This record gives sequence, C-alpha cells and structure tokens, in this order.
Amino acid sequence: MTEQSHSIELTDPRALRAYAHPTRMTLVGLLRKSGPFTATKAAELTGESVASCSYHLRILAKYGLVEQAPGGKGREKPWRATARFTEWPDRSEDAAVAQAADALSAAVTEHYFQRVLKALENRHALPEEWREAEQFGDTLLHLTPEELTGLGQRIDELLRPYEEREAEPALRPEGARPVGILRIAFVDRESDSDAGEA
Repeated sequence: MTEQSHSIELTDPRALRAYAHPTRMTLVGLLRKSGPFTATKAAELTGESVASCSYHLRILAKYGLVEQAPGGKGREKPWRATARFTEWPDRSEDAAVAQAADALSAAVTEHYFQRVLKALENRHALPEEWREAEQFGDTLLHLTPEELTGLGQRIDELLRPYEEREAEPALRPEGARPVGILRIAFVDRESDSDAGEA
C-alpha cells in the first residue's frame, strides 16, 4: 500500500475510458473526500448495489486509481484513493489516446454540471451568508493563448494557500465548509468573429 500522492496521470486509452464512467468518478471523488471505506459503505453513499460498487472499485484498482487500504475483516476490505487529483493529456498524437481523453473530458464536464445542478436545487437550505457568498456567472474575455495560460497560473496561485486544508482539517477555520470551484475556460466559437479563420 502506498501513501496518497498528489496526482495520477492516465495515458492508457483503456484507463481513460474506464475512468469516464460516472459511478467510477463518483467513487474516486468520495474516496478522496471521505475514504477509506468498503464497498458496502460505497453502496450506501452512492445508491448503487454492493456488487456494483465492488466491481467498479476493482476496475479502478486495475488502473491504479484506488487500492485496498489496511484493515477490514473478512470480505469487508476498505478501499482508498491513490491520489488527490487525476490528470490526462490535453492532446496526443495517438488517435486512440486523443479520443479517449476527449471522451473523459466530456464525461467529467457532465459530472461537474450535475454537481452544480444539485447544489442549485439545494441552495434554498443554505444559510443566507452562504447563498450570498456563492458565485454563479461568466465573463467573456479576449485573450491570447499566453494570456489565458498566465491567467490559469494566477488562479492556481490564489487557490494554493487553501489547498492544504483538504488534507489537514486542523488548518480549517471555524465555519469553513467544502466549496467546489470549477475552472473552465474555452474559446467561445459563438462569439468569435475570427472563427472562420481558424
């Protein structure tokens, strides 16, 4: 068993396709936040059957995303995530890798927005200070590739001081809650007057 690393990079098309399954993404996310836990606990958290969770955990283990954790009794073995983050190529000369990576990116985007929709559905139950603090909106900027890269780096720098709190609960100030921050920046072809030139 290894300690959880910062990130795992998937480059095998089979691994990319395996991780693109919504239940598997959910299981890895739950293990990162609340693990280790058994397939039985996974079933309680996801609403899937124990057999289904066990199967998906074994597939994830095959590609190094999860592993069995110490402890447990009999067949009730706990699982844990092997890394805090999953990375995959933005582009590849290998067509199979490129297709699988694009499919995973699409699946992750859909997963993100399902989480956002669920948050919006339950927003009424939040205290007023949290409803006012939450952010929903968009901005259209005209940037060069270098400027967009630099903007991403600056956002990383802004978030970095808060990242330690994930692994170290003692660093969380009173009243802190888990907050999902999505970063999606894309060329907006609908607003792009130069789209015909690309």
